[in-house]
Amino acid sequence: MSIRKVYLIQPGRDGKLFGRGTMAPYTLMRLGSLAPDEIPVQIIDEDLEAVPFAEIGPNDLVGITAKTLQIDRTRWLTEQLHARGATVVVGGVHATLAPDEVLAWADAVAVGEAYRTWPQMIEDFDRGELKRSYVDEEWTNLDDLKPITDRVLQQVDENNRYWTPYMEITRGCPRNCTFCTAIRVSGRVMRLRPVDAVVEEIERRKLKRFFLTDDNFGLNFRLNPDYMEKLFKALRKLPLHGWTVQAEQLTADHPDLLKLAREAHMDKIFIGFETVNPGNRKEIGGKAKGNLERYHRSINRVHDAGIGVVGLFVFGFDGDTTDVFQSTYDFIKRSNLDGVSVTILTPFVGTPQRRDMLQEGRILTHVPWSLYDTSHVTYTPGQMTPEELSRGYDWITRKLYSWPSILRRGWSSLSRQPVRAWPRKAVASFSTDLGYRIAYAHRDWAPTQNGQGHIVSGASRDGFMHVLQTG
Repeated sequence: MSIRKVYLIQPGRDGKLFGRGTMAPYTLMRLGSLAPDEIPVQIIDEDLEAVPFAEIGPNDLVGITAKTLQIDRTRWLTEQLHARGATVVVGGVHATLAPDEVLAWADAVAVGEAYRTWPQMIEDFDRGELKRSYVDEEWTNLDDLKPITDRVLQQVDENNRYWTPYMEITRGCPRNCTFCTAIRVSGRVMRLRPVDAVVEEIERRKLKRFFLTDDNFGLNFRLNPDYMEKLFKALRKLPLHGWTVQAEQLTADHPDLLKLAREAHMDKIFIGFETVNPGNRKEIGGKAKGNLERYHRSINRVHDAGIGVVGLFVFGFDGDTTDVFQSTYDFIKRSNLDGVSVTILTPFVGTPQRRDMLQEGRILTHVPWSLYDTSHVTYTPGQMTPEELSRGYDWITRKLYSWPSILRRGWSSLSRQPVRAWPRKAVASFSTDLGYRIAYAHRDWAPTQNGQGHIVSGASRDGFMHVLQTG
């Protein structure tokens, strides 16, 4: 078999937000750059464009990357592509953690990072010798990452078609949170990209803003401070408008690095406080201990460096009762956070938490994968009913993402900036909470047969019109 073309698909779910995509296909941009120059490659983001089924045929290799909430849609896409004779390889988090399930309907599965195996899949398919499974769990040295190619950059056009491009600087996390898939997909050893390669990629992609996809970038403040200092000093020379990272509150213990980070144009840190309940500390891998005084101190220290803080909280740990919603809301009101993310604990495949819940018969079997989106209840909590967890989550999201709450946090965030920076920072001061308000619309979203969905209520919450395009 001689390969005609490679198609790389990111299954849709969110649609466009005011004319642009919300989730740039960064993984597919990297995979597309690994294909030989002589083989045509087309990257398709279903949130922005339809899959051209009529153009795809027997000599085409299709790669689909999917999170758990996208896997139902991925299966439907695979059925349509098989009907046209195409060969489909599925990778991503769900395929890595549940390969046997995916192999029941895909031609091949890519387990792990695929930096090594994707070029081999293309070569094997071209020879008519595609294997059923390809495993890449050796945690590639990031020194050897192939740059994203110009043809991929031109095709994706990320700066015009997406609100915030994605970027990756480190991989891995040595923590062992029972509910997290990250270490099962990226490993527990922190890997670092060469600083020169990071700078080169930002300049070639012409990035002004980006969201760092690293699972725990901030942990490097403690583990690799020399690297962080070198990185920040290099990035402060670039004409960046701002960038956002995911971290732990330990970043607040390193004021000198925070100062350098601000000089390097970092403007927002997402900190995983996870819970205000000290009884949950065993499940969160040592990241937080429900010490509210420590939380406030960390937020203030990051603010002192001129960087905003978005607090991340999870509900439904076994130590949680219905009181956790009010106590979390009270903390957030007093905390002066710049933005807030609240989610429902979700027992993803491949995690110790799901394993234990399956043994205990606590997984809700009627819930489809498409609702494993961290805003729907998929299991029976330890000290609440599923209905109580769902009602409590609805209550706190309505409170946190009401217009008065968004405006209050946004104004507080903007007022900490110099007046001369207000024109540049006005949108960023409100955008995070607005994005979560829109994401909360998925609470009104129900799956259809093709793995996408429709709005259940048909109306908006609190008068806000849904901007999600649904299938």
